[in-house]
Amino acid sequence: MLFVESGVEVSIWVPPLVAFVVSFFTSMGGVSGAFLLLPFQVSILGFVSPAVSPTNMVYNVIAIPAGIYRFLQEGRMAWPLTWLVVIGTLPGVGIGAILRIRYLLDPRAFKFFVGLVLLYIGVRLAIDLAGKTGRSKGRSAEEDFLQRLRATRREEGKRGRRDAGADLQVRTKVFSLSRLSYEFCGQIFDCPTWGVLTLSFLVGIIGGAYGIGGGAIIAPFLVAIFKLPVYTVAGAALAGTFVTSVFGVAFYQVIAPYFNAAGLSVAPDWLLGALFGLGGLGGIYCGARIQKYIPARFIKGVLALIVLTVAVRYVIQFWWH
Repeated sequence: MLFVESGVEVSIWVPPLVAFVVSFFTSMGGVSGAFLLLPFQVSILGFVSPAVSPTNMVYNVIAIPAGIYRFLQEGRMAWPLTWLVVIGTLPGVGIGAILRIRYLLDPRAFKFFVGLVLLYIGVRLAIDLAGKTGRSKGRSAEEDFLQRLRATRREEGKRGRRDAGADLQVRTKVFSLSRLSYEFCGQIFDCPTWGVLTLSFLVGIIGGAYGIGGGAIIAPFLVAIFKLPVYTVAGAALAGTFVTSVFGVAFYQVIAPYFNAAGLSVAPDWLLGALFGLGGLGGIYCGARIQKYIPARFIKGVLALIVLTVAVRYVIQFWWH
């Protein structure tokens, strides 16, 4: 099938299948999978124009609500953290879109940029895995969550719906201009409000240029630097990515007419993005449903391996191809 907007020619079942597999695994770590779908579009499908970035965001817009729904059902959505990510990221998305069009038109340069972003994500995850020989506060809460979840499921038996239980939900304690604090599994976690906002703004710039919304970058940072448990970061990162992706798609679509005269494709390929999104919808829902049964360390390890593999390949191609 030929997708007219992007010029991509591929079987109609390939985009949703690839998106399902990718999003199933990445959603367990609180990211939608868009950061891996973009390299697939660039390297495998040959989609290298600036339009690939908003097309990737269309995937986010369609796919992410399924994961958010699961986290809402289980009470694991840290809403104050989500709004900090959204407020900080939105201004950066527009700046990133302009930078993509003006300075990253060359496919080789764009791949190098993508490689550097992925390299950062992968290294952060790897450091988080290798550097924690003891039980950090976040890891302790993650392990406690799994233990309590198993106990809750045993107690509920055959009584019908199996929820995480009230004691396994996120409860906000403090949300001010200086600090955010919430309780999870009997422990209190906090982070600086302005620190999250500043990080989110920088992430928005990168995410706007890349086409990922920012969750893939901010989730590892929240886990590794602020020591927040991955089981609470996942929902917030997905929700933040969804909102910023909606804004990003709209922004690219609005500015597209100004670049059409120069023959530059900026608007998203809605059909291709929708097919990726439909596959991601199922993958994210299943991943969010399974996440609480998979050890957090395993989730981070798989993500780190995949991300570093793609990153190293892109960086090497830039220098030696």
